[in-house]
Amino acid sequence: MIEAAMIWNEPNNKSHWDPQIDPDWSLFAEHVQRAGRAIRSVNPALPRVLGGMSPIDPAWLKRIESHGALDEIDVVAVHGFPLDWNLWPLAAWPDKIAEIRAVTDKPVWVTEVGVSSFGAEEVQVFGLERTVELLRGHTDRVFWYSLFDLPTSWGAETRHREAEGSSYYRHFYLGLIREDGTPKPALDVYAAHAEEVGLMQWFHFEDPRLDEAVAWMKRLGTRRIRTGLSWADSFRPDALGWFDRQMEALAEFEVTVTFCFTPQHLGLAPHHTSPAREPQAFADFCAWMVDRYAGSAALPAPEAAALPEAGQSPPSPVANLDRDERLASERRFA
Repeated sequence: MIEAAMIWNEPNNKSHWDPQIDPDWSLFAEHVQRAGRAIRSVNPALPRVLGGMSPIDPAWLKRIESHGALDEIDVVAVHGFPLDWNLWPLAAWPDKIAEIRAVTDKPVWVTEVGVSSFGAEEVQVFGLERTVELLRGHTDRVFWYSLFDLPTSWGAETRHREAEGSSYYRHFYLGLIREDGTPKPALDVYAAHAEEVGLMQWFHFEDPRLDEAVAWMKRLGTRRIRTGLSWADSFRPDALGWFDRQMEALAEFEVTVTFCFTPQHLGLAPHHTSPAREPQAFADFCAWMVDRYAGSAALPAPEAAALPEAGQSPPSPVANLDRDERLASERRFA
């Protein structure tokens, strides 16, 4: 089941949101407000989580709060990788959470934390055990990133790439299971904590590892998983077929689902990190996914959605239209 909906991923990181287009994050705040309202209109009981900030930055949180971004948010999330990228020591985890708690009264979740085995697999073993010790009692949710190593042929989701030097290659060694399918020593350490620590695992479109991931998580005793449904992917052929398969496979787990990634043709710039030209379109995608996979509040009877004529924009979102019909028509138009 879906236990929470996360709005975007690492929005204060240029790999996921373009600060040149939106330098003060006011456009991002509008996306969050609209998406939060849309999710609440469909399922008022579903917690809405602000996309995990990376780096952990209380000044950034106050900035987007000044734009109203937290008005439609129930939980604030943070991401941290102190043994790989962050400029603070592993032992500072409680202090980093305290920094965020000092500027908001909302719960703080750790929705991505990890340690790569790039230098040595023993480092990952130590890092996992110590991280669990440090975070216990400081947050209600912890998600370890990740179950699988990222295949080297896929490329990491970062704007920096090889400019990061050796740090770039750490992206491919964050899993508990190697690319060849064999477990790393840290997998046994995770298994001992699977009841309290969830897993964060992105699944690419039609990811062949989905069934294997489910089998591993059941074997490990994992209760919670965080994953994503990509707005950009929703325009691929048979996107709903893939989304349905993914969410059905994860139905036995408590899922925090992340909505992010702008379709190129809908962005102010043709890139998935761009703000949308019409933020309501992103909000509508979020509502559609929540309605489909997390139940819905009572809605007025649906009406047919007409395809736009040539030269016109896709139909603007209207609350009493059936989302599947309307958004499918938008995708046909696109």
